[in-house]
Amino acid sequence: MPPDIPGDFNSYNKRVMIAPLNWGLGHVSRCIPIIHALEEMGVGILLASDGEALHLLKAEFPHLPSVRLPSYHIKYYGNNMVLNIARQLPRILYAKRAEKWHTEKLVRQYGIQGIISDNRYGCFHRSTSNVIMTHQLNLRIPQKSLEWMANRALRISLASFDEVWVPDTASEPSLSGELSHPIDGLKNVHYIGLLSRAVHNTSEKEYDVAVVLSGPEPQRSNLEQMLLEQAMALPQKFIFVQGKTKTKEHHFLADHLELVSYLTSEALNEVLCASDVIICRSGYSSLMDLVVLGKPAVLIPTPGQTEQEYLAEECARRKWFQIQQQNNIDLKVALTSAKPPIHLAELKKHINVFHPFLESWINKL
Repeated sequence: MPPDIPGDFNSYNKRVMIAPLNWGLGHVSRCIPIIHALEEMGVGILLASDGEALHLLKAEFPHLPSVRLPSYHIKYYGNNMVLNIARQLPRILYAKRAEKWHTEKLVRQYGIQGIISDNRYGCFHRSTSNVIMTHQLNLRIPQKSLEWMANRALRISLASFDEVWVPDTASEPSLSGELSHPIDGLKNVHYIGLLSRAVHNTSEKEYDVAVVLSGPEPQRSNLEQMLLEQAMALPQKFIFVQGKTKTKEHHFLADHLELVSYLTSEALNEVLCASDVIICRSGYSSLMDLVVLGKPAVLIPTPGQTEQEYLAEECARRKWFQIQQQNNIDLKVALTSAKPPIHLAELKKHINVFHPFLESWINKL
């Protein structure tokens, strides 16, 4: 038995594997409230991921068993998402098949009864109850013929799972918009409400600006360097949360410029609540956190990532948050124009209301 798996794991009546994709930290962060709820229900939990996502899971839940799944090693080399994914497709397909092999082994070895996979399409098993969690039921690709083919392949992959959980509302107001609406014939789709590890509080101000970095390399590093260069010349007090979870580092580049490699949920929440403005990617999990916090925010979509570009456009259209493009960042202008979001009250009602769906699923295991 691997050392990460305690001997009493199999003593639990219900045993569930949680498997978030390691693509930025959004997939793992939105699994955190679900893991907390499962712990409160007395369910045995096996954490499964790789890379930065697995490091964060271990930091958040050091008492829970964990295993490493095969890595997709996805990188963003340029601004064309189609070319980025196409050149890495053989590696992605191999990783999907490899994670299916690993999943089959884990299910047999540890008696897993249920799997909640966040965008890991190889994490399912014929003998378990399988949930896929995703906010993308409709992929957006510039070329319409490729978009049709990609969505056809997506629906085939979704069909391998017993249930599809969408962290959004079934009707307006919807945070994911066209990404998860309409369903177009998909079965067993449940809109479980928004998921967020954030908690709004009225902490005393400590920072003018909190920069939260995440996402695939090299774009994460590219954005960090651009923002650091401009922040050095501005008077505001900044903290950069780099999203690098392998080692904990904390230092100052200047009196007004603080860097920390990563923060666990509680510490990150305190930093965000103690900041006037938040700068981050327009990833879906980040948007769910921003809905909770209600802070002015500047969103910078990852170049070529059409999902983030769409979400950023929708946020700008609805006057929720300010948008800047990575190839044309003006941090001074962005901070001047950032205003508190409006019209978010209805969405806030749908934060972390997933418990009935989770309890019903657990009871059927």
